[in-house]
Amino acid sequence: IGIRREDKNLWERRVALIPDDIEKLIAETGVKVIVQPSNNRIYPDALFEKAGATVQEDLGPADVIFGIKEVPRDQLLPNKTYVIFSHTHKGQPYNQPTLQTIVDRRIRLIDYELLTDDTTGHRTVLFGRQAGQAGMLDCLHGLGRRLLLARGYHTPFLFTGMAHHYPTLANARHTLTDTVGHLLQRDGVPRALGPLTFVFSGGGHVAKGAQEILKLLPHQYIPAADLPALAAKRHVSHKRVYATQLHPEDYLERKDGQPFDKADYYKHPEKYRSTFHEKIAPYTSVLVNGLFWTGRGPRLLTKEQLAEIQVNPQLNHRMLAIADIGCDIGGPLEFMSHFSSIDQPFYYYDAVKDREHLHESEPGVQILGVENLPAELPLESSRFFSHSLMPLMADIIHGRWDSSSVLKRATIAHDGHLATPHAHLRKGWSKVAAAKPESPSTKTEPKGTSVKVTSREPRRVLLLGSGMVAKPLVDYLTRQPDIHVTVASNAPADAAALVQGKSNATSVPLDIGNGQGDLSLTLDPLLKQSDVLVSFVPAPLHPALAQRCIALGKSMVTASYISPAMHQLDSAARQAGVIIMNEIGLDPGIDHLTAMKIIDEAHRRGGRVRSFISWCGGLPAPEASGGSNPFGYKFSWSPRGVLTAGRNPAQFKMNGRVHTIDGPQLLATGFPDVPLYTGFALEGLANRDSLQYVDTYGLGPVESMDTMFRGTLRYQGYSDLMDGLARLGLLSTDPLSTSGPAIAQLLGAANNNNHNSPQKDARVQRVRSALEWLGLLRSPNSGANGGGGIDLPPYTTTPPTALDGLCEVLQAKMKYGPGERDMSMLFHEFVIDVEGQTERHTSGLVVYGSPPDEEGGVTSMAKTVGLPAAMATELILRGQLPPDGRLNGVRAPIYPEVYLPILAKLAEEGIHVTE
Repeated sequence: IGIRREDKNLWERRVALIPDDIEKLIAETGVKVIVQPSNNRIYPDALFEKAGATVQEDLGPADVIFGIKEVPRDQLLPNKTYVIFSHTHKGQPYNQPTLQTIVDRRIRLIDYELLTDDTTGHRTVLFGRQAGQAGMLDCLHGLGRRLLLARGYHTPFLFTGMAHHYPTLANARHTLTDTVGHLLQRDGVPRALGPLTFVFSGGGHVAKGAQEILKLLPHQYIPAADLPALAAKRHVSHKRVYATQLHPEDYLERKDGQPFDKADYYKHPEKYRSTFHEKIAPYTSVLVNGLFWTGRGPRLLTKEQLAEIQVNPQLNHRMLAIADIGCDIGGPLEFMSHFSSIDQPFYYYDAVKDREHLHESEPGVQILGVENLPAELPLESSRFFSHSLMPLMADIIHGRWDSSSVLKRATIAHDGHLATPHAHLRKGWSKVAAAKPESPSTKTEPKGTSVKVTSREPRRVLLLGSGMVAKPLVDYLTRQPDIHVTVASNAPADAAALVQGKSNATSVPLDIGNGQGDLSLTLDPLLKQSDVLVSFVPAPLHPALAQRCIALGKSMVTASYISPAMHQLDSAARQAGVIIMNEIGLDPGIDHLTAMKIIDEAHRRGGRVRSFISWCGGLPAPEASGGSNPFGYKFSWSPRGVLTAGRNPAQFKMNGRVHTIDGPQLLATGFPDVPLYTGFALEGLANRDSLQYVDTYGLGPVESMDTMFRGTLRYQGYSDLMDGLARLGLLSTDPLSTSGPAIAQLLGAANNNNHNSPQKDARVQRVRSALEWLGLLRSPNSGANGGGGIDLPPYTTTPPTALDGLCEVLQAKMKYGPGERDMSMLFHEFVIDVEGQTERHTSGLVVYGSPPDEEGGVTSMAKTVGLPAAMATELILRGQLPPDGRLNGVRAPIYPEVYLPILAKLAEEGIHVTE
């Protein structure tokens, strides 16, 4: 047998079989054991050699290979048996390529998670108890720091170390009994804290392990029903902690007032509501959560309920900390938005401001959410795990795969096939061949059937496009050394600049034209070597790109709207098991994230959204919008997209009436005053079809809503001027009749249409002044009519249009100058009916860019488009979306598994949404 070196992260120091058990196996069965050398494993290599094992890199001679975490695809040896946590049997899409490789290489896969007892059906090899023990130690450590740094209280808990600070669990126990417990019994905690209560939810191995640690301190268990009486006592012991094991009947009640029935609750959880925030939380100092939320029943605690506690000055010392050892993101604790890490185990949530932060001294509940807690106790975890495996080792060593019912149930693949209970997983496999071309970072040395790997293959992103929004995406992803980004662009110099100085990024020239060519020849060679495609090329190309991704089993991310052509690919994408994530920029993008967050919260409270108004826009910062520029607008890139958006048809509902606007009329039917903020003179235009989002957001039917509107923001005066240019024909996409420079022809049309207009018409005068400022019309005192100094570049086959000419002029005249910055603004307003009451909710975002001409400068538009796209890419790359594949297909970021972690990541990058 072989023992592989764990390489998923440096904190992973566990091993599946410990030296003592290996020595016993060798003595009893004569088995030969090969152990890969490791510098970070909890047991040094010398102990394995002393036990009789051979320590060497090559696992080729081994028949059965044991590990803990998943094995990289390029390290899977053909015709072997692997016993690991594979994270494949639930259809986890991120590991299906690995499963396909296992089948292709005729590997037998046995998964620890499926090793169950013949009689009880319970799992026999697991780390739940160690997770609870480590989590409780970390929790006590964090509580001590929190009480000191946020409240100014010295307590004995400050002398509790993080679990990984102790060589063994015995050392930790000794510290708790002889130091922390002794000081607690001698000095107690400040009486101002009241009774210090620890409430445990969940009754599995996790909760049991956590309570083992707490019981080392002076303690007293009390029923949940006695918590209010305990808190009301004037004289309560401050020299012990109080513990409560929570049961469902303690905090759940039927909505219809009938008595609680556990069997009925498990069958119909939707009939029940949680009273945790009323009966338990106001008397809880620390919550240790081990519950898993199915999504059907009530949450243990919502953001709004936590805010009610935090805003109450009488509960200042309640809900101080939460140890979410179950790590169920967005689960029983609605505000549990992401995992933390062993390196940074705690973060803080201020529910009153709906704000996460990392500042120990600021308001909020402390949250522990480390997902690999057992790795903090590698010695005890390895011993327990190894001892659990030992009863199965004789059958494994002798290959009794079929005669052992335990091993047979745990077998996912064998002999080039999926085991019958797992045959359905093949439907989700990609069509791409399991073995990728060898990456430059992977070296292999053939030796019989062995493969020697010196470094792990990185996750690979292929980015199409090198425009302004690409930089934040590339910078964000390449901060992570295990992600490699390839920038493919028809502007090689721009692509090269994006990756300059980055060891995990490269650029390649690529021109996919209009997407009508054979992409299998141009795109596929790059796509086959990648895990995710990100496209920042024009939106009309995206359906063709998505088709190639589906054919090759690759996921895709784009900031563009879901077009009808893209929507038609939904079924094919789901069948291929890939995610085509669209609309993940600013608008669309962040607007979806914050809208769905509030909408889902309203629905969970039984509310109905009666009105939804959304405004979004990219603008110059106020100080960059003035001067002689009459439009109050500037361009960071080609104006074509902005100008054509102003000609899109729109549909929305306002005050009970549905409005439909033809594209040519959009600029003339805007909203001249949008008073979102007193300091901004804003106007707005309707943005496409707002009514389609009634279904997208789950607000329908349309008839039930008073208002459904999405709009685009501009500074006042913009639409009027642009409508004037449109009426003059300057936004026309019809080819001009002349060849070569076309500005003179445009000027002729402009002058003929406007020279004799009444001078008293203020609107005509404003348009005329704007034309003069652009250089398209001479002022009355400048002599003969003529053009400005900007000509169209020569063309070869397609004649230019009036729009082409105007784009050239606007890009030259209305570009950002040195030191000027832009601004992105987003504002949502909701009217929500809840239990007979009407509520108004708002969410807003204002982000300023930094001047691109300064070192490290990046526009706000680039940040608010590039970063969300990068974060969605990261979620897909790291398999952090639901493993059951329900997000496969053509999607927008409207799901809590997407919007919650991305909003949290955006906040970490300084992009905060204020609600």
